Amino acid sequence: MKVDENEFFRQTTLCICSSLDIDRAFRRCFDCLNQFIPISGLFFSLYEPDLNAGRFVASIWPSNLKSPPDTITMPTELKDWIRGTWTGAPRTRIINDFAKTDPPTRQISSMFWPEDSSHIHMDLELDKERFGSLHLFTEGKNRYTDAHARLLSLLHEPFAVAISNILQHQEVVTLENLLADDYRYLHRRLLEITGDTIIGADHGLARVMEMVRQVAPLNSPVLLMGETGVGKEVIANAIHNESLRKNCPCIKVNCAAIPESRIDSELFGHEKGAFAGAVSSKRGRFERAHTGTIFLDEIGELPQLAQVRLLRVLQHGEFERVGGTEPIRVDVRIISATHRNLQKMVRRGQFREDLWFRLNVFPIMIPPLRQRTEDIPALVNHFIAKKANELNIRELPGLAGGSLERLQEYHWPGNVRELENLVERALIQRQTSGGGGQLHFYQLLADPIAESAANAAGQRGPILPLDVVAANHIQLALKSVDGRVEGRNGAARLLGLHPSTLRGRMRKLGIVYGRKA
Repeated sequence: MKVDENEFFRQTTLCICSSLDIDRAFRRCFDCLNQFIPISGLFFSLYEPDLNAGRFVASIWPSNLKSPPDTITMPTELKDWIRGTWTGAPRTRIINDFAKTDPPTRQISSMFWPEDSSHIHMDLELDKERFGSLHLFTEGKNRYTDAHARLLSLLHEPFAVAISNILQHQEVVTLENLLADDYRYLHRRLLEITGDTIIGADHGLARVMEMVRQVAPLNSPVLLMGETGVGKEVIANAIHNESLRKNCPCIKVNCAAIPESRIDSELFGHEKGAFAGAVSSKRGRFERAHTGTIFLDEIGELPQLAQVRLLRVLQHGEFERVGGTEPIRVDVRIISATHRNLQKMVRRGQFREDLWFRLNVFPIMIPPLRQRTEDIPALVNHFIAKKANELNIRELPGLAGGSLERLQEYHWPGNVRELENLVERALIQRQTSGGGGQLHFYQLLADPIAESAANAAGQRGPILPLDVVAANHIQLALKSVDGRVEGRNGAARLLGLHPSTLRGRMRKLGIVYGRKA
């Protein structure tokens, strides 16, 4: 039968390139080739020389033959012969009778097919490198002719390009799945490290957490308000993690930390050549947060122009990159935070009133630490455990008597962040002084600015507990005698105490002395 080669090439190429699903594309190719060439089965395989193994990427087998496993290890004694065939044999070969072939070919072929079968084998090349093999076979001997081999050879380039694209597509999908799996794993690990339990959720932050549970499942904008250091980012994390978007990105932006000249580019991205230094296109934070949440901290520092762009995102769910002309649509849940009074800023013209109304859909006020002192004991224990782990301190220290009361009496201008830093500082000082004794915070809580102002005004400082005064006095005495406790020039003689009595008081007050110091 005479075949119109152009029509054969056109029909078969359309089948080859019809899908990125290799199994679907192979089934269509099989049906098309069967109109021109005798065919019972078809497969594409890769040979991996380092493993001396063949891998079936896609295959169609007749029902009377058992299909082989996906990966087959070749006989070790044939390794050199296979390598030579892979690199040096003709690209297209016909095998009409296994009995007339060389022993290695008969040995490998007998692993899959009966003796009375015919085969056409074509190696696929791209850039003069062979990357796989296409194989057609049918029942009976002497079924294939040079004309059949020529027809198959016409399809070398379409098959090589299409299968190469399919393999790259499979690799991209695999990497995408791995990336998604890594994201889920890292998200779980981050929750384990940072902890998904909010200290004070049942006490000082009970009302805040009730509001979090109310708004988290929704897509409404949330405005977090409160002093610096109260934990606005922690609450934003809680809202995201309890929302339907918890498995999607949560992008955090500190609006105060980005220069005004770059804020538009950082939030909304830019096109290549949009400004000096824009050597390539760049996605902004909103694009990266698509389907997830974006947390805009210090929203009150946002420049006026960026406020206009943000308003458009809130109203229409779209924006344009800097230097771009096409609108980009995004599905983003916005959580904003500020320690400033936005209403006063609106009255002064520093913040857009329409943006304020859009952001203030569900405001949550986070109370300062001085208004929830009942949470301080739990917070202190949490930070001791956390910072001890970071500083590789195996044995957690206890608290000196009266420490918690002292902490609860302090006014905490820096809120929870100040408390965290205070605990870390106390642990560091304990380590550098020998790693022993309890934690006491009376020195760390001193306010040098307030003390300087009080001294300048001739005022007395705050009345300290007696143990604190005693500890300060003993440490001052130790410092004046270079840490010596007893002897002619020791602190005990200086203080008018017996050395054993002084040591007992220092142990009680948690003062490190001797070799430990």
